Amino acid sequence: MELNLTGKVAIVTGASRGIGRAIAQTLAAEGMRLVLAARSRDLLEELAKSLKTECFVQAVDLRDPATPVAVVEATMKHFGRLDLLVNNAGATQRGDFLKLGDDAWADGFSLKMFGAMRCCRAAWPHLVAAKGAIINIVGIGGRTGSAEFTIGGSVNAALLNLTKCLADRGVADGVRVNAINPGSIATDRLQTRVKTFAAERGGDPATAAREMAHGMRIERFGKPAEIASIVAFLASQHAAYVNGAIIDVDGGATRTL
Repeated sequence: MELNLTGKVAIVTGASRGIGRAIAQTLAAEGMRLVLAARSRDLLEELAKSLKTECFVQAVDLRDPATPVAVVEATMKHFGRLDLLVNNAGATQRGDFLKLGDDAWADGFSLKMFGAMRCCRAAWPHLVAAKGAIINIVGIGGRTGSAEFTIGGSVNAALLNLTKCLADRGVADGVRVNAINPGSIATDRLQTRVKTFAAERGGDPATAAREMAHGMRIERFGKPAEIASIVAFLASQHAAYVNGAIIDVDGGATRTL
């Protein structure tokens, strides 16, 4: 399927590793020029060198309220246009609700929710001009609550609601806003959990991964590239009638409506 993304410009936050890195690789393969944003300059520059399209590295901390505006302004100065914003940055702390302090909650909302919101606000006028799109990478914890994921679930639920609100505005402004809810994706973070699980049971990581997946009633863990392929589709005109959608990419883990 030809996506006709060649020459367009995307900002990808959290691009240095995991899902964000896979998204950057997939969009670059489709011919998009990229602004790669994350805190790790070394990883971003290594990624940029490996891609065939023009990339502009922004080693920034999106928890700083001034950063999203600066990234968008730098994008417009460098490329002169913006067609797609992918909000992927943000990790939240798991743990016992009664032991998670205010700082952990503030940090969880600061990057994933407020960072994404500020990026959307800064990018919006340019996306209106380009008839562009926003794709928020959120997570199934925003749909289904879990005792060990109180911060992440709350942050994700807020970002899903923001997606719906901005999609509503986007009808008039010509900007499509959608969200993807990854399930358990085989990123470095998940692999660390698998290794811990294996060590606790004296088994090997491959067996532990299968046991963990089956415990979630799914066949296997997902791959970052499987999230990235949905991003590329949503960014294209093949998804021109998709607005305000929340797409669960979780192997069937979410069984609620």
